[in-house]
Amino acid sequence: MSQKNYVLFFTLFFVLSVNGTIHKLHGQVQSSKTSSLDLDQKLPLDPKITVGKLDNGLKYYIRVNHKPEKRAELRLVVNAGSILEDEDQLGLAHFVEHLAFNGTKNFAKQEIVNYLESIGMRFGPDINAYTSFDETVYMLQVPTDSAEIVEKAFQILEDWARNMSFEEEEIDKERGVVIEEWRLGRGAEARMRDKQFPILFKDSRYAERLPIGKKEILESADYDIFRRFYQDWYRPELMAVVAIGDFDKSWIEKLIKKHFSHIPGTIKARERKIFPVPDHEETLFAMATDPEATGSRVSIYFKLDVEEQATIGAYRQLIIELLYNGMLNKRLNELLRKPEPPFLFGFSNKGRMVRSKEFYILGAAVRDNDMERGLEALLTEALRVKQHGFTQSELDRQIADMLRGIERAYNERDKSESGQYAAEYIRNFLIHEPIPGVEYEFELYKKLMPTIHLQEVNHLVSKWISEINRVILVNTPEKEGVMLPTEEDLLAVFDVVNKKDILAYEDLVSDLPLVKALPSPGEIAEEKEIKELEITEWLLSNGVRVVLKPTDFKNDQILFRAMSPGGHSLVSDEDFVAAVTATSLIGEGGLSDFDRIELQKKLAGKVVSVSPWINSLQEGLSGSASPKDVETMFQLIYLFFTSPRKDSTAFVSFQTRIKGFLENRHANPQTAFSDTVQVTMSQYHHRTRPWSEELLDEMDLQKSFHIYQDRFADASDFTFIFVGNFEIEKFRVLVQNYLGGLPTSSRNESWKDVGIRYPEGVIEKSVKKGLEPKSQVRIIFTGPFTWNSQNRYNIESMKSVLRIKLRESLREEKGGTYGVGISVSTWRFPYERYSITINFGCAPERVEELTNTVFEQIDSLKTDDIDYSYLSKVREMQRRKRETDLKENGFWLNILQSYYYHEKDPLIILEYDKLLESLSLEAIKNAAHKYFNLDNYVKVVLYPEGS
Repeated sequence: MSQKNYVLFFTLFFVLSVNGTIHKLHGQVQSSKTSSLDLDQKLPLDPKITVGKLDNGLKYYIRVNHKPEKRAELRLVVNAGSILEDEDQLGLAHFVEHLAFNGTKNFAKQEIVNYLESIGMRFGPDINAYTSFDETVYMLQVPTDSAEIVEKAFQILEDWARNMSFEEEEIDKERGVVIEEWRLGRGAEARMRDKQFPILFKDSRYAERLPIGKKEILESADYDIFRRFYQDWYRPELMAVVAIGDFDKSWIEKLIKKHFSHIPGTIKARERKIFPVPDHEETLFAMATDPEATGSRVSIYFKLDVEEQATIGAYRQLIIELLYNGMLNKRLNELLRKPEPPFLFGFSNKGRMVRSKEFYILGAAVRDNDMERGLEALLTEALRVKQHGFTQSELDRQIADMLRGIERAYNERDKSESGQYAAEYIRNFLIHEPIPGVEYEFELYKKLMPTIHLQEVNHLVSKWISEINRVILVNTPEKEGVMLPTEEDLLAVFDVVNKKDILAYEDLVSDLPLVKALPSPGEIAEEKEIKELEITEWLLSNGVRVVLKPTDFKNDQILFRAMSPGGHSLVSDEDFVAAVTATSLIGEGGLSDFDRIELQKKLAGKVVSVSPWINSLQEGLSGSASPKDVETMFQLIYLFFTSPRKDSTAFVSFQTRIKGFLENRHANPQTAFSDTVQVTMSQYHHRTRPWSEELLDEMDLQKSFHIYQDRFADASDFTFIFVGNFEIEKFRVLVQNYLGGLPTSSRNESWKDVGIRYPEGVIEKSVKKGLEPKSQVRIIFTGPFTWNSQNRYNIESMKSVLRIKLRESLREEKGGTYGVGISVSTWRFPYERYSITINFGCAPERVEELTNTVFEQIDSLKTDDIDYSYLSKVREMQRRKRETDLKENGFWLNILQSYYYHEKDPLIILEYDKLLESLSLEAIKNAAHKYFNLDNYVKVVLYPEGS
């Protein structure tokens, strides 16, 4: 359960600059002449959806979907969030969401979570909720192979809609949890946001209604104030029920009517207003510094009116906008390849950040004191578009990429996850986003794309960028030597750019083939089948081993992974940094005759990715492709072995950008904490030094290139695993040509133990850093481990029991933390060992109390009788998760990689059900005794400075 991430406004679009353009769920559009289309025609409703409205105003959406099988995604959507809070309620919209899990008419206190866990659903992944400015959404995934379970799930949704208990004891207990969530969100970003939101949302209610609210209200709000929010805003006419899954549609519709039609409508209801973000003529400046800020950023937000979405014309306009941002983001990405890039990354995007306003944003992360240079680069590229436009070749490539995106969505129309549909229908209810269905969208794409002209795309820069409704946001570290630009400095950049004589963009595209000449093919020397797993194994004449598992889980997906023993364990300590950065530098450099930008252009319109990697004990490649582009995937594999590209310009650029990201890394208190854990657990080994600017000085392009070439010089000890939608016989020729043609020398090598060892005994450390009154606690148990399936299963099951017990004790009983993380890792190489990590945040004054509770729960696990309900929950969660895992390509890729890496018989995979059925309370208790050695653990605690 969480407030929707309101830091989105400062972070989301930065991420997008790396990942490309935001798409709607099903991509966007392309095809004939607009004269043949009525652009004013309303987009239809997908006929696969049943949409209805009850007499009381509640709306519902139902769709049958079989991915995942035997599951339903259920949502209760409330068109009410923190924006509707009264002055004495700040934070209570989110608090009410929490209280939904703390007791209702038919489910006392924690019974909802207990019940859902008992049927195999996990708190977090399958049971969750969020609150944002404008809405609150409750989310359940439940099995559909039991009518009783589905009916009970709808009873839960009904209780959330009208029957929350608001018991005073539960409110008081939950105060601590919500305050800990507030505490968790505090830090440099929150402090800077607090300064900037009142300017970004000037004269708007959004400036003062963050979902997390005010601590003083969370601590002391009267019980009736909670009830008032619930009574005012949890009304049927403000609600929707969304049900997507593997079920009978008519049955689900009957359940919705049974549980929700009798909820009375509201006679004298408060108006659900849409709160405006006012326009302004002048440019506003939102400057913020903070001593714990980890980087410098500059962004220009242009406020735009919300546009209608309901027509073909609106859909066409959306495509034009996506084309614009996709092309401009590619140009900005090219600037990163300069030896001295003007920013660490830059982006262009448009989105609806709040209900009543859209924003076009140009932004960049920059090095300290490079603010004006980064801003100038952003504005220059925008003005370049304004003066000269994009080129037709750029547009053609972007169209090709977007068409492939919608084509993939169309191809996967019967394999799309129910959760994706649920998200679409929520948006339809809240902001009226059309839901015509991917079949209609695909055809509309093909009709609309040929009607879009370059000048229409180029025109957007003039439409979006203006001097009105403009807000400039600047964030920098507060430290000696870093200068915050003045408003005059920033406005001067606009003047400089406007006076520039900007050259047109030159689109350089290579027409060379990816692979100049096919290698001499190899032969399949040995072939065998593992029929029980539907796996085929080939041993090629050059020694390469190939494992093939065709599936029908996805229509348009093939995943692969390749691995070989060795890794950077085989290089000297002196060359360690060169080794761990080698694959990044190769990725930056491109392949064969293509630099990185040329390669990206060459791959336009293809759905394919291949990436090399080198870790401590192995090297390999990972990637994916659409079946349509599978030969391109094999070509890239071949090139990463035979034609890596050493690019000195890319090296300088990459090193410069990484140094920019690292120059304020130490300012984050969490970094000091994590670094302390890292060096402590490795006993300060040379190869586990935390990243720093000094460490980057050890980068060496020549060494990295030689190390990479050496690691991929001999393919004879590589194993390739392919999982997805392919036919083995069609793969045969590709495997023989490209993998059979890989270079080999048949050298006999393996990894080397470099001597990293966990510390022994009890080690406790305190780190004092940070301005906020919050602490972080990490406790790590380690020791020797006998690596086999039974032991791995037992330690994981024991962890799952402890996770539930720690959540109940630390969060629900004591209200001391927002959440407890517990993870287990086991290794066979280079030596057999395990680690169990327990992690939680809390108030500094409660560290000792909550840490003692953790050890009490561990002791209880060892000595007391464990209630059978815990065993039952864990076993059912494991069984239910396994049901869905077995239908996922990623699961099979990971599990096959593990078994082949450890040279174990893959048929062991089939023994999981036996492990599950054999799980006992005694096994859990024995595992606790064995792996929680109170004489051998590390505890590190982060405290604020001065504590």
